Amino acid sequence: MPLGTLDRSAPTLFKHGPSPLSRLALYSALALFLMVADARFRITEPLRKVVATALYPLQWLMLQPVELADKGLGYLQSLQAAQQAADAAQKQMAQMSVRAGETDQLLRENAELRQLLALRARLDTPAQAAQVIYDTADPYTRRVMVDRGQLAGVQAGAPVVDASGVLGQVTRVYPMLSEVTLLIDRDQAIPVLNVRTGARSVAYGDPVAGLGGGMELRFTPGNADVQEGDLLTTSGVDGLYPPGLPVARVVRVERRADSTFARIYCAPLAQVYGARHVMLLEPLANDLPPRPAPEPATQKRGGHK
Repeated sequence: MPLGTLDRSAPTLFKHGPSPLSRLALYSALALFLMVADARFRITEPLRKVVATALYPLQWLMLQPVELADKGLGYLQSLQAAQQAADAAQKQMAQMSVRAGETDQLLRENAELRQLLALRARLDTPAQAAQVIYDTADPYTRRVMVDRGQLAGVQAGAPVVDASGVLGQVTRVYPMLSEVTLLIDRDQAIPVLNVRTGARSVAYGDPVAGLGGGMELRFTPGNADVQEGDLLTTSGVDGLYPPGLPVARVVRVERRADSTFARIYCAPLAQVYGARHVMLLEPLANDLPPRPAPEPATQKRGGHK
């Protein structure tokens, strides 16, 4: 038999190593020894540091998706919270804006009422406060409605004033309401007195004058002493308006050579647009003595010769 064909390996009987139970016991004892030695002497601490240092990049790389997800979720939550806070702030600003507007309106009304109270204290004529409710629907007139009527003792022809001057005159009286015709109405006229010169005249309403309507002194001679800035007050000669109430101020005087009369434009001092609180005065004619009856015509005695 050739030598190369001989099997020189050991029999299978001698290839068997330690039994599984022996290996288990050996590994258990080794593990117990290492745990006790590590707990007592920390012999594996350097090994742990080396392994931790080697595995840190891998740990950091694996943790990045989790951290990015957490940051993205936090960003979305913070964005939602910021949007909710912005919406709440806008609602609060809107409410504060409404309250600020109401406060401004109340301050203006308070100032108007204070001025009206001071005006009432200066007037000897009986007066009562009223509030403008709305403008009339007729676009060709300048009239407003107030919340006082016959039940409150309002009379037709009663003067109406605000804190700055004469506003108009009561033209119609209803049980609960009254209609006030403003001074700038084309059918309205008021006797006035020039404070500087003492000259009396009549001011007529002119709804198309200026930007929001005005007044005009008509039938005034061209050589009359009237200047821009003159103050016009009620003269009191009509037996309706108390004397001395401010009415208007002269804003422009036009004198033409081809006309006998001058064109004198005036701006009312009262707030003809936007007035809220007014005073209704009792007509002056109620306090004036009655006019004497006209004397009968005397018959001539004796006849013609």
